[in-house]
Amino acid sequence: MKNKLFLGLAIFGMLFNSCTTDDTADIIINDNSTGSGGGNTNGTIFLAGTYTEDLTLDANNTYKINGSLIMASGTTLTIPAGMVLEAEASGSDVYIAISSGAQIIANGTASNPIVLTSDSSAPQAGDWGGLILLGDAPINSVTGAATATSEIASLPYGGTDVSNNSGIIRYLRVQYSGGSADGQSENNGISFYGVGNGTTVQYIQVFEGKDDGVEFFGGTVNVDFVSVVNAQDDSIDWTEGYTGAITNAHVSHGAEHDKGIEADGYNTDIGNNSSPIFWSKPTVTNLTIVGNGSDTGNEAIRLRAGTQGIFTNVLLEGFEEGFDLDGNAGATSLNPTGTGVINGDLSVTDVTFVDVTLQLKNDTGDTFTDADFLSGIGNATGTDFATWGANWTVGN
Repeated sequence: MKNKLFLGLAIFGMLFNSCTTDDTADIIINDNSTGSGGGNTNGTIFLAGTYTEDLTLDANNTYKINGSLIMASGTTLTIPAGMVLEAEASGSDVYIAISSGAQIIANGTASNPIVLTSDSSAPQAGDWGGLILLGDAPINSVTGAATATSEIASLPYGGTDVSNNSGIIRYLRVQYSGGSADGQSENNGISFYGVGNGTTVQYIQVFEGKDDGVEFFGGTVNVDFVSVVNAQDDSIDWTEGYTGAITNAHVSHGAEHDKGIEADGYNTDIGNNSSPIFWSKPTVTNLTIVGNGSDTGNEAIRLRAGTQGIFTNVLLEGFEEGFDLDGNAGATSLNPTGTGVINGDLSVTDVTFVDVTLQLKNDTGDTFTDADFLSGIGNATGTDFATWGANWTVGN
């Protein structure tokens, strides 16, 4: 029997109907109920396991994630607008993963956002894992149509489908994420592994995450309106050849934090194995990053390992360093970050620094002036977060 699906139900006597064929996974229902029957509105349906059929959550029911919830290829997870979906605050191995070939439909609204959060009465960062999407868009850690394996759940991702469609996410908030999986690897709030630009991602927030807020492992997915508040590691992170667009992003640091953005051209633990070689090169438009002051000794944006990128309308406030560029000199080096500046593949147009001691730190080994990288200083307004973040975000 393949991919057994274990569901724990806290509704006494409640049964799910399932149509199966000879090669469909067995469904085993473990009744752990203490309620008074299927009509009990206080009952809770526990969700975990690998789903080989569509899973559509009912707004009239209460659900709780108590393990790894993995949607297999060919399935769809549908979460209704306004649902608060709790996860057990056990930290490790509690997450939602949308496999390559599967989709998520989480179409919230500003007045009825979808919230993925901890079930703790006193929630904190790292209570549970987070949301993982995997697709078959290009990545540079492999060659051609080969696939890589995700750090969390060891699921395949990557390929050649630039327009891969992993579903729709709108007005979704992930809270208290970042719990370690397998006792080692930490989840991000939302992870995009090789996700393509056929996927719709608009209005997302990660609040109080223990690891990164939003991370892109290659792929081409475009993300519009993203808020990361109080991430304890990097708020926005990309690697493995990410080439999508990030438009209207707002980052606010808490007491525990690392970079506003940490960007790599490739995964230095694996190597740039694409042929022909390509590097991360997203476009980032309308960005605001608010730190804790220039005396805190922190960097707003670190660009390294050969990453490229086109930044427009960037407001940075409260950092010792605005941009820190790392790499090796020369176009043929392993980490030609500075070459991107010289060639015009890494640049910032319209940027405003508020309470920032050093605007640019060049550790690439290549020689260029601040003006080669930064233009329109003082012209930026950043993103209008007060407008688009109203009503559905928290902690700002």
